[in-house]
Amino acid sequence: MDVIRKRWAYFTARSNSRFEDRADPKVQLEQAISEAQDQHRRLVEQAANVVANQKQHELQLNRAMEELEKVNRSTRQALLMAQDAEKSGDLAKARELTQTAEAFANRLIATENQVNDLKTLSLQSAQAADQARAAVQQNSLALQQKLAERQKLMSQLDQAKMQEQLNTAMNNLSATVDQTAPSLDQVRAKIEARYAKAIGASELGGQTVEARMLEVEQMSMGTEARSRLDSMRAELGIGATGELASPAPSGGELGTGAPATAAPTEAETVATEDKPS
Repeated sequence: MDVIRKRWAYFTARSNSRFEDRADPKVQLEQAISEAQDQHRRLVEQAANVVANQKQHELQLNRAMEELEKVNRSTRQALLMAQDAEKSGDLAKARELTQTAEAFANRLIATENQVNDLKTLSLQSAQAADQARAAVQQNSLALQQKLAERQKLMSQLDQAKMQEQLNTAMNNLSATVDQTAPSLDQVRAKIEARYAKAIGASELGGQTVEARMLEVEQMSMGTEARSRLDSMRAELGIGATGELASPAPSGGELGTGAPATAAPTEAETVATEDKPS
């Protein structure tokens, strides 16, 4: 039996621990507030019963006080009537009235005892009612504080959930979403490796013999094309700048090697005339 009790206690504690770990704090907070509200409601009901009892004692005391006053007046009245009957010589009636006064006196004593008891009960119930009112007021303030604390805790819970989601999102930036989708770092490394390989292959391709041979062939073709263009310009009489060559002067003959004499310009003629003779 001891082993069974220990195992039962262990499984109970384990179940409670799992339940607390998986329970939603928002639901537990609402349960706590609901329990506090129910407790306040029960306290208010009990306090209302205490106050109602105090009110009943007050009503009973007031009725007993009225009855005491009435019996006191009746007792006095019976004594006066007995005295008047004795003065008038009606001794039988005086005796009856005296007996009636004694009966009122007995009732008066009983009423006074009842009034005293009711005064004690009323005083005690008044004290209990004051304590009940104070307890209700104090518990009401505590309930208001709990309600305000609930708002604060709910706000903190929402902030905690938002922060957890933000942390999860930040962790997923550098981690794969699932096994089929690669991460951004993996894709970046793959692209950079491919780019570097392509650049390296291009640099190595520019240093081969075939590439140099191709470069020499391209230079030869460019030289031959320029020579052909120069020959065609010479045949067409086009200078290197793309303008037609100026015709030879009429004063000399081509092929003789004698330079042609150019006509003097107007500035030279004026300078010659100004010289002294």
